[in-house]
Amino acid sequence: MTTPSFHGIVPPVLTPFTTDGEVDVASLERLVDHLVTEGVHGVFVLGSTGEVAYLTDAQRDLVVRTVVRAAAGRVPVMGGAIDLTTPRVVEQAKALVAAGADAVVATAPVYALNDLDEIERHLRTVAAAVDVPLFAYDIPVRVRTKLPADLLVRLGTEGVLAGVKDSSGDDVAFRRLVAANAAAGSPLALFTGHEVVVDGMLLLGADGVVPGLANVDAGGYVRLWDLAQAGKWDDARVEQDRIAALFEIVFQARGRSGDAAGVGAFKVAAQRQGLIDTATMAFPVEALDGEVADRVEKLTRAAGLLRG
Repeated sequence: MTTPSFHGIVPPVLTPFTTDGEVDVASLERLVDHLVTEGVHGVFVLGSTGEVAYLTDAQRDLVVRTVVRAAAGRVPVMGGAIDLTTPRVVEQAKALVAAGADAVVATAPVYALNDLDEIERHLRTVAAAVDVPLFAYDIPVRVRTKLPADLLVRLGTEGVLAGVKDSSGDDVAFRRLVAANAAAGSPLALFTGHEVVVDGMLLLGADGVVPGLANVDAGGYVRLWDLAQAGKWDDARVEQDRIAALFEIVFQARGRSGDAAGVGAFKVAAQRQGLIDTATMAFPVEALDGEVADRVEKLTRAAGLLRG
């Protein structure tokens, strides 16, 4: 089998729900098909934007199988293995592979407070348990530990890791990781999770981007990627500025949880475009509505994503 190429724009796919809280399979299929049609280079399922922490194991399996079916081999599917301890992460990773995922993206354990030696053993164990590439998911806001560049590059050089999804928000650390990776012969594919500094991250050498906002404007991110690949950095900055203005949707809900304000805004914008049927969030998070949802719609329209 040919190992798929992991690069470019890889949206972390939303998990649509029906109004009674069940996974909306039809909307999920429609969203994935839209993303692929817009030209994304892969999809990432069961990440923070997919509300993975709120899903039961059965829902996770349903979501992954739906996304794999909808992608239909057109782009690789990366899946998040996120859980409390190493044995549970291994179970999630194996379930992803069984459902057809092309790569596993694993965090450090999210409740057990492991030190770096323990996290290294954790990543080695997850990698040994599956026969697909493993990406480290660096998201200290969720796991309370920042993965250091020397650990990541060493595991990449040894073939334990295929890449890193960096959602740390630490752009200095990401630049240092890119430099260390290049010095080691680039064993890792490096993805940033930032929405609004994609042009800068691509300029410094990122291999790809995993932007939640791409659920709302996949085409914009693909254009930005294409411009960067062509070295048209002035045009890329203009496109990035337009996307950054759209990203203001996540700041419209004040006093709400991060999931409600961020993912909730993505869902409202996607629903207003007809990509998903409802903006329902995973329980107990309430969907954005009223004036907040109207402001999200206004910004989405200003970005050229709504007609009429």
